[in-house]
Amino acid sequence: MNLQILVLVLAIVLFGVLAFKQMSALILAPLVTIFVVICSKLPILDSLKNAFMPAASDYVTKYFLVFFVGALFGSVYQYTGAAESIARAIAGLCRGKFVAPIIMIITGLLTFGGVSGFVVFFVIYPIALNLFKEANLTRRLIPAAISAGCWTWSMSGPGSPSIQNVIAMDNLGTPATAAFVPSLITTAAMFIMIFVWLEMRARKFTKRGYRFIDKSLKYQLSEEEMAIDEDKNLPHVAIAVLPIVLILVLFNIVKLPVETSVFAGVALATILMFNRVKGINEWINVFNKGASDSGVAILNTAIVVGFGGVVQKTQGFTDLVAALKDMSMPPLVFVMITVAVCAGACGSASGGMGVAFNALKSTYIKMGIPLPYVHRISAIAAGTLDTLPHQGAQITLLGICKMTHKEAYWDIAVTQIIIPFISCGIFIVLASFGL
Repeated sequence: MNLQILVLVLAIVLFGVLAFKQMSALILAPLVTIFVVICSKLPILDSLKNAFMPAASDYVTKYFLVFFVGALFGSVYQYTGAAESIARAIAGLCRGKFVAPIIMIITGLLTFGGVSGFVVFFVIYPIALNLFKEANLTRRLIPAAISAGCWTWSMSGPGSPSIQNVIAMDNLGTPATAAFVPSLITTAAMFIMIFVWLEMRARKFTKRGYRFIDKSLKYQLSEEEMAIDEDKNLPHVAIAVLPIVLILVLFNIVKLPVETSVFAGVALATILMFNRVKGINEWINVFNKGASDSGVAILNTAIVVGFGGVVQKTQGFTDLVAALKDMSMPPLVFVMITVAVCAGACGSASGGMGVAFNALKSTYIKMGIPLPYVHRISAIAAGTLDTLPHQGAQITLLGICKMTHKEAYWDIAVTQIIIPFISCGIFIVLASFGL
């Protein structure tokens, strides 16, 4: 292997190992960047000041408002009980059947409606726990069911207000519904495959004797953790759904920017559910929490994009792109692989897309691929290798669910790496027929 390419591979491995050890991205990204800079014989300080920081700051400039309004919306939905109201209404429809897929559907609908994935984790987990307890299903499937709803079809589907869709729109000038017909078919196929896998695995675990009370799991739950407040006073589901509908209508039909659309959703949710938070001071706390969450989220992502900003300046990256081009692969396959690799290196779908578009946007355009196809295949591919074991979101979710990688990661990998890659293949086939 080319020595410079090997440096990048080692950097990705180092990134993964240290992230898995839960080192903060604010320390990790500069540290691994310095490793790459030294091994590539680049000037350290100059690379940090003129490649790392400009890439990170450019990402913040472009997408801070998207993160900000999304986090505000998520905070309002968490503290007013709106997200839980929607979750309980949908969960009530399953009556003990298709429990794991139903959790995936709930999280998907919430995130497609603009609620932050990290907020969904905390809102949905206790509901998932209760449903799994009632159905006597193993907890091993809870992390996959929750995260599959957040990071697959709801993230890459046409019309989604997700940051991945917005990044593609901003870079390519395409609409949120780019390549609508093949995108819709692919999204439906992805949804069905995940639904079937989760239900099949639930039945298989039950047949093998794995139940809700499972002494083989490393972490056991206390009685307090399993107690669910069924009598909680929540807003009516129709009230809770209205701001989400407003966001999707403004974003996809009126064609307002995502920032404006989500802010309108925040305003409507605040008006409709104002009495559910006690007093102005408490509302200030709700908004403060959302603002704080947005700062942490975008900084963690931007700092990883900074790492990508340095990587794209190295000879190893140039050699890697040239090697991929020399393989004479179909253009859409080239886009899929490069975006997926960048997402895997960053441990972030949005960060990986940011790196890939910064480095390769002109290459994608020169290949003559219709930009709507580039948009959608990028959004789907970004949600593949970003889910390697070092991804911060998965580590956070496993912690919330009190599960280990050994116990729960296989189903995460299937639903969020293997199935999205299959979905990429479906999209490429459909695109080849000109749909």
